[in-house]
Amino acid sequence: MKNLLFLLLGLATAAPALAQGNNYAQNYHKYEGLALTPPMGWNSWNKFACNVDEKLIREVADAMVASGMRDAGYTYVNIDDCWHGERDAQGFIHPDSKRFPSGMKALADYIHSQGLKFGVYSDAGSQTCGGRPGSRGYEFQDAQMYASWGVDYLKYDWCNTEGLKAEGAYKTMTAALRQAGRPIVFSICEWGTDKPWDWGQTVGHLWRTTGDIYNCFDCIEDHGTWKSFGVLAILDKQEGLRQYAGPGHWNDPDMLEVGNGMPENEDRAHFTMWSMLAAPLITGNDIRTMSPQTQAILTNKEVVAINQDKLGVQGFRHSAKDSVETWLKPLNGGNWAVTFLNRSRRPQPVTFDWKATPIVDSLSKTELNATKTTYKVRNVWAKKDAGTTKKAFQATVPAHDVIMLVLRK
Repeated sequence: MKNLLFLLLGLATAAPALAQGNNYAQNYHKYEGLALTPPMGWNSWNKFACNVDEKLIREVADAMVASGMRDAGYTYVNIDDCWHGERDAQGFIHPDSKRFPSGMKALADYIHSQGLKFGVYSDAGSQTCGGRPGSRGYEFQDAQMYASWGVDYLKYDWCNTEGLKAEGAYKTMTAALRQAGRPIVFSICEWGTDKPWDWGQTVGHLWRTTGDIYNCFDCIEDHGTWKSFGVLAILDKQEGLRQYAGPGHWNDPDMLEVGNGMPENEDRAHFTMWSMLAAPLITGNDIRTMSPQTQAILTNKEVVAINQDKLGVQGFRHSAKDSVETWLKPLNGGNWAVTFLNRSRRPQPVTFDWKATPIVDSLSKTELNATKTTYKVRNVWAKKDAGTTKKAFQATVPAHDVIMLVLRK
């Protein structure tokens, strides 16, 4: 009788726990239907680092509209590190009250009123890279705050993450975002250390593949314990990753440095190669004061269209000869983008016989075969037609520059 009594008491005690169990099941899958083409927008870090405030962000939003950036497809206005203030007694994060006196909800509302979207930054560790409060241990509270502010995009960094495993840490924030109930694009900024392409497709919408970029075309900057990489160094690190990219899940070779100090030819090559990679186009310059040349590069609609092509296939390096690389990107409708990249400091001639070089891309199961199909050739930077594939293409590629073509049926 005593054993029966203990059994009944045990079942009575366990019943509420069993009934509540489903309430704690987490959804570790990102919001679907977002970032079906590579995200486009602006981020504060490359130009302003920690010098951010609401006045700057409002002015950038205004400039995104006035400059034609918004109409060219740039949607997100993202505040990177150092917007954070303190946590309140309940642990909820608040912005720095001196830098953002109106609060994040008012700022998000203003950005939304401009036809743009709002992004913020946090970190999987105890502190951000800039020493502000990180989200470790506060993931669900932070996600609730972001949702209440109207955040559309979260960049989630990887500083001060002692003992954490990347996949688990990012899944925790994904679950928090899902529970908060607002669809938010989730940017995994883990620097490629733990191969996020292997596990990130269901967790986030994009993932960093390398360490940080900086505004140099062909350089590597050694900081001792870590390195920054120029454009070509990052480009080379994308080898072998294209099979992981596609609509809703993109390889991220880091933000654009266009307009931050490189000459126009290198900016053009940088922007071209990121477009060929189907990379997120997140600019990092001062939109308010950019030169006409920078504006023309960033808003070239034909180049942007290659990046935003709905087929969502990342380009690949087909061949290399005398410092000139030939890159190809399959496009929707059986069309192709072709880029000749000159890595050298001298102009280089290029000849490409379309009929002698049939190309099959096993990833997209597409073929470029000029013996079967005659394509019209368009030079997208020169903004002029360049004949057809009946004739071999011949040109000179300037130093540290590109020629970018679109082949259309």
